[in-house]
Amino acid sequence: MSVILGSGEFRYRVVENWARLPDGWEFKDVGAVGVDSKDQVYVFNRGEHPMIVFDRRGNFLRSWGEGMFPRAHGLHIGPDDMLYCTDDGDHSVKKCTPEGKVVMTIGIPGKAAPYMSGTPFHRCTHTALSPDNHIYVSDGYGNACVHKYTPDGKLVKSWGESGSGPGQFNIVHNIVTDEDGWVYVADRENHRVQIFDGDGKYETQWNILHRPCGLYMPRGKCPHCFIGELGPGMRVNLKAPNLGPRLSVVSSKGELLARLGGENGPGQEVGKFMAPHGLAIDSRGDIYVGEVSYTNWPTSFPGQEMPRPLRSLQKLEKVS
Repeated sequence: MSVILGSGEFRYRVVENWARLPDGWEFKDVGAVGVDSKDQVYVFNRGEHPMIVFDRRGNFLRSWGEGMFPRAHGLHIGPDDMLYCTDDGDHSVKKCTPEGKVVMTIGIPGKAAPYMSGTPFHRCTHTALSPDNHIYVSDGYGNACVHKYTPDGKLVKSWGESGSGPGQFNIVHNIVTDEDGWVYVADRENHRVQIFDGDGKYETQWNILHRPCGLYMPRGKCPHCFIGELGPGMRVNLKAPNLGPRLSVVSSKGELLARLGGENGPGQEVGKFMAPHGLAIDSRGDIYVGEVSYTNWPTSFPGQEMPRPLRSLQKLEKVS
């Protein structure tokens, strides 16, 4: 019996064991997922093979990035199928071809900027492109800001600081843009998504979220935003219902349209999530969810032995 998540026009069937890995391989944590124009699915993970590519049926195509990425975190695929790979352990963003050739690096690999200095990068987290191909980088764990770059990697400006007010951040974890150039930033530990114009001017925020972690916004006019939310991170509320981990669908006006899962906390059972960290959607509307399950297990299940392997990638097939 298949498991269906969501409601209304946002209903999805959980596809079990979708990705067919070569024998002996495992993802471990999946920091991010991307889908290119051919519906090839790129899984950016923290196993021995950082970038693993599948077709939409889950057949293995190729891998690359071995020895290149200390800690895979964010992945954005541009309209030209170029990949922007954000590595918070390397403090850098690498622009790569679909075959893995590095054509540009932003940041100094292996060297962090001073903690909370506002200068790039200290554990950067994700990357997004504007309609005119400017590059935005969320930065991240050791900073509290967003950086804007020209298409060829020259810094234009930075904005943000630590705090909880408008334009301030408490773990700026993910970033997307829309067709009109608005910039959406997952301000994770402030439990909100903040929205800015392309130059960093604060516009508004969405407050209907719990630890927003992954963001995905399909291309097009006024699209919906798909948001992966983490569950509780403190022992006192670990078992509190309706806090996630889950996926939420929010309109461009900040209206909650649907929620997928998250009613009864984390788990490895079909229909549950552990830690939705990165999202992508293919041309048919199917959702791919990357989860940092290994990192999250000790928080979600303190004192319990970790089963191996943990599931850290899920496919949700849109129900028509």
